[in-house]
This record gives sequence, C-alpha cells and structure tokens, in this order.
Amino acid sequence: MVTKHKANFAKNANAKTITVTKEIDAPVDQVWRAWTTAEQLDKWWGPEPWKAVTKKIEFKEGGSWIYKMQGPKGEEQWDKVNFTNINAPNGFSATDLFTDEKGNRNSDMPSTRWKNSFTKSGDGTKIESVLSFDSKEDMDKILKTGFEEGFSKGLDQLDDLLIH
Repeated sequence: MVTKHKANFAKNANAKTITVTKEIDAPVDQVWRAWTTAEQLDKWWGPEPWKAVTKKIEFKEGGSWIYKMQGPKGEEQWDKVNFTNINAPNGFSATDLFTDEKGNRNSDMPSTRWKNSFTKSGDGTKIESVLSFDSKEDMDKILKTGFEEGFSKGLDQLDDLLIH
C-alpha cells in the first residue's frame, strides 16, 4: 500500500462525536465517485481481509445503500446507510445502521450519523467525516467494534485505489 497520509481520529466524549480527517492525493471528483458509487465503494470500504459487497445503492436524498461486510471465512455483517443530505461533490450526510440482509435495523447496535465533506487541499482532497451518536455509550460501543482500525484501513485502501 502506498498511503502517504495517515487518518486522524479525534474523539470528543462530551460532544459524542468522532471526527476523522484524511488527506488523499486525488482530486475531489475522484474522491466523490469513490464514496458514492457501488463499483468504487466495494473496492475500498471493507478493511482487508473483509470486503464490502453492495446489494443495492440509490445515492440520492432519501435513498439508501444496503451492503454487507464479508469476512474471509464467510462471515457477514449487514449494514444500511440512509442518505439525508447531498451536496455534490462537496459532501453528504447519512445515518448508518446495522441491519439484517433485508435492511431491517438491528436494535442491539446504535445508529451513527455521518457528515462527510470533501474539500480541495493542494493537489488533493481533504476528507472530513464527523460521526455523531445519541450517547457516549453508543460511541464507545462503535469504537469497541474495531471501528478506528477498520476505517483507517479502509481509508488507506481508498488512498491506494485512487493513486493507481
């Protein structure tokens, strides 16, 4: 992997947020496509050896992305992202839910609100994802899933995908 910039994770327990920033050496339009199309998402979203497999995506306000994280031994974790606001190509907001294969919510896991922004930074793009939670306990539960390591690996895979 040829990653040049490490992802930064800033956790704020009082605000119940995690802010993730990463510089990518690719233009905003390429980063935007990588975050909004199934063909690109499936190449980087799942941290290896896991991979994302899109079942359905309708990238529009009110639309959703249903996908599974597939493990190396056939494990599956389903997820649904509900798109709430889209400002192409500068960013979008969404709510992320753990689900079953049909997109029905798994109430044992908390939902996460994402606000993603993509801004020109030199010759590349600065990605900022602000994740917000209903409670500190919800934030801690997501962190205990290995979120930081997994998302960091995914962003490195995105970097590698867009550099080549």
